[in-house]
Amino acid sequence: MIIITKKENIIYEEIKNLKPEFLEGIPEKIIKMKIDISEHDYHEILNNLQSKNLITRENGKIKLQNIQDEIKVVENKKEVKIEELNQLEKETIKIIKKLTENGLISRYTLEGNLLYGNLKLNNLKMYRLLLSLENKRILKKIQRKDGEYYKLIEPH
Repeated sequence: MIIITKKENIIYEEIKNLKPEFLEGIPEKIIKMKIDISEHDYHEILNNLQSKNLITRENGKIKLQNIQDEIKVVENKKEVKIEELNQLEKETIKIIKKLTENGLISRYTLEGNLLYGNLKLNNLKMYRLLLSLENKRILKKIQRKDGEYYKLIEPH
């Protein structure tokens, strides 16, 4: 699922509507003229859409990418972060279920999988994610003689 803001959706929909008229790509100036938005916000939104692989930009032209994922529209960037965290939490729970032995997973195994596995999180994002799961009482940190472990409390 791809999560975008309402402003990003307005520009994305405009690009979709103009696509049939401009087979070689839509000039950025045309979209800018059709939508009343500041120059800074406009370029920030285009960069966000490009980083989410919804569009590509080359030589001042925008092309729509073919996507299979569902697009979810939320109010603002804060809600995008919340939704993304919720998605990360779900992915993390799947990873934990795969790696769990006796209901426990080594702290280092879990952190290593979050950092270097499919999710490729950075340190800060990983610790926020684990803390969020602990605060929601889904994950519990356990200290044993042979090291630190996490226990999945609430099997989703």
